[in-house]
Amino acid sequence: MPDKSGSRHHGFDRRTFMAGAAGSALAPLTARAAAQDARSPVVQDPVLPVDVTLRVNGEDRHLRIDARTTVLDALREHLGLTGSKKGCDHGQCGACTVLIGDRRVVSCLTLALSAEGREITTIEGLASGERLHPMQQAFIDQDAFQCGYCTPGQIMSAVACVKEGHAGSEADIREYMSGNICRCAAYPNIVAAVKQAAPEIMRG
Repeated sequence: MPDKSGSRHHGFDRRTFMAGAAGSALAPLTARAAAQDARSPVVQDPVLPVDVTLRVNGEDRHLRIDARTTVLDALREHLGLTGSKKGCDHGQCGACTVLIGDRRVVSCLTLALSAEGREITTIEGLASGERLHPMQQAFIDQDAFQCGYCTPGQIMSAVACVKEGHAGSEADIREYMSGNICRCAAYPNIVAAVKQAAPEIMRG
């Protein structure tokens, strides 16, 4: 209580004590929060470019891309490999089919980052120099295309179809090639091409 002169008595001051106690209680919490922030992983801003190495047709290609870039856009827009076509862009037509680790995938729905460290084979990587791949040659021999837009995806899918062991009959070929649409309806010729190329591919 103030004395007549308006000054406080020396000794215990409740207000000062409470302020000091509150500060002491908050100090450990503040330090703990700071320590947790220091341990927290740094979150990558999704709009910033990232570095990625894609192995395409036997060659490592180093790119700096948006983390949301698909394999298809990486191939076409960043590497200039335009053989793989962008058709529906929803994974329904098969025009963008490539092989990743010998497995056929629709590249328009596959993130480039997910393919890092795996072998990507595109239509440009099938031929050996001037010598066409047996499936490419069979498509020519059997006239298995008209406009040709779906042809790269058809060929890549057909190669996988044979290697998967699904080219034993016309019914199997039609079933396991059904994910690739040909709007020109060259399906009988495509089946014939797969049948022609299958024995040579299996011989290796």
